[in-house]
Amino acid sequence: ILAETKRYCVGMAYRRGGSGYLRRTVHGWNSASKGTPFIVLTDLDSCECPAQMIADWLPRGKHPNLLFRVAVHEVESWILADPVNLSDFLSLREAIAPTNTDELADPKATLINFARKSRSKATRQSIVPKDGSTAKQGPDYNRCLGCFVREYWDIRNSMCNSPSLARTVDRLVSFEPIGLSRAF
Repeated sequence: ILAETKRYCVGMAYRRGGSGYLRRTVHGWNSASKGTPFIVLTDLDSCECPAQMIADWLPRGKHPNLLFRVAVHEVESWILADPVNLSDFLSLREAIAPTNTDELADPKATLINFARKSRSKATRQSIVPKDGSTAKQGPDYNRCLGCFVREYWDIRNSMCNSPSLARTVDRLVSFEPIGLSRAF
């Protein structure tokens, strides 16, 4: 997503423990954004709306240099929003129909169910949890979908099917940091 805007250089990426980690540390990112812009990306999951989530996580307010973005309902909705490339990547016989993926109640389950139909055994084993497992995803889920995003995902197509992704890209493109003594 950042590469699409052609404006950002990633200094550090923090991926530890999902939304629980982000919620515990968001006050620190908010404070640090006074000197350096930070981007926080999380899933909406079961929260009512992004604005309510941000208000709940940052009750004393969000600094303008903290770009707090929320995938509706899950970041998988952004992946599903490129149905042509995802169908090819998953080796599906029938193409995934384009839709407003932000309206899906459980995008991760939807994606996993598409992967169950893959003609590729390796893809199924990577993305789909094993029968009888309590896992919600396959053992190589993140690596496999990371490969899709880096090598196949067409963000422009996805923006047409995911308003929350389109808003995120628009916000990243229009972002101007405030009160910084140096360029970002």
